[in-house]
Amino acid sequence: MMKALLTRLFSPAPAPLTAPDAELALAALLVRLARADGAYDALEKLRIDRVLVARGGISGASASALRTEAEAVEAEAPDTVRFTRALKDTVTHEDRAGVIEALWEVALADGQREAHEEALIRLVANLLGINDRDSALARQRVVARLG
Repeated sequence: MMKALLTRLFSPAPAPLTAPDAELALAALLVRLARADGAYDALEKLRIDRVLVARGGISGASASALRTEAEAVEAEAPDTVRFTRALKDTVTHEDRAGVIEALWEVALADGQREAHEEALIRLVANLLGINDRDSALARQRVVARLG
């Protein structure tokens, strides 16, 4: 699955992602966000796994395996723009707002708002067609859930 996703991402005119590839792309985007501040720790990995369980209805072990694969994809993948475009072409607008919520969940896992992470979320939201207001509302929903 990893090789197929990377091939699609490197293609000049990539075909829409399959559902499994879209989940892998999302997981890789979450990993990229978690690594954005230079610290990728166990708490962020756990948060990514929880997001993947909640979004995909998969087991914790499956989520952990998906995240591990996503770590390898993220390390080899092209820029964030290609990841995001691939997701935009595959997921509905409503689900794109869910992608932004997932990003905020990972960004806020350590209880801090980091400038690098916020900048990446702003970029991704813009590329997904999610405006600043809706991104802020997504962040507020996550903050409310996290307590």
